[in-house]
Amino acid sequence: MKRTLVALGTVSGLVLAGYLLVISLRIKRQSTHDEAHRADVIVVLGAAEYSGRPSPVFKARLDHALSLYRKGLAAHILTTGGAGGDPHFTEGDVGRAYLILRGVPSEAILVEPEGSSTVHSLTAAFEIMNRMGMRSCIVVSDGYHIYRVKKLLESRGLRVYGSPRPSEAPADLRAWWLYLRQSVGYLLWSIGVPV
Repeated sequence: MKRTLVALGTVSGLVLAGYLLVISLRIKRQSTHDEAHRADVIVVLGAAEYSGRPSPVFKARLDHALSLYRKGLAAHILTTGGAGGDPHFTEGDVGRAYLILRGVPSEAILVEPEGSSTVHSLTAAFEIMNRMGMRSCIVVSDGYHIYRVKKLLESRGLRVYGSPRPSEAPADLRAWWLYLRQSVGYLLWSIGVPV
């Protein structure tokens, strides 16, 4: 009996490792593939903000979304992200202010200011889009994040195009760590754990 349990545990572990490897490879492939295409809205995933200023990562995402907007690929930009512990600012509102300062009309910017995780932000973003009759979006984030974000929104029936922010490729080991972390997040989401 003990041998059977060990064998079952080993097989289960190998199946899980194989699944995570396959998802990691899909994440890697998606991470450098820019699918920017005409859509209803550009969704910018939040990242850290520092007392009302976007972090370098968030700034790069916002700049990329701004570039897509200026190319006429969407009429709206939706910024996401909650307070993250800051009592005065949210990532979504900081993103909005940043874009307004760069000439985007305030009426073209939608804000999701409450999300505390990718799933929470995207659930709220979907509700905003749904209320406005939007059925397609360009998702802007870091490359390693795009696959999971696309799958979350596609599961709601949206057409989703990934457009990773320009960045230097992380070192191989760090890149694989990011892909693996996202594949675990994807697995957890697919079994109902909102991360």
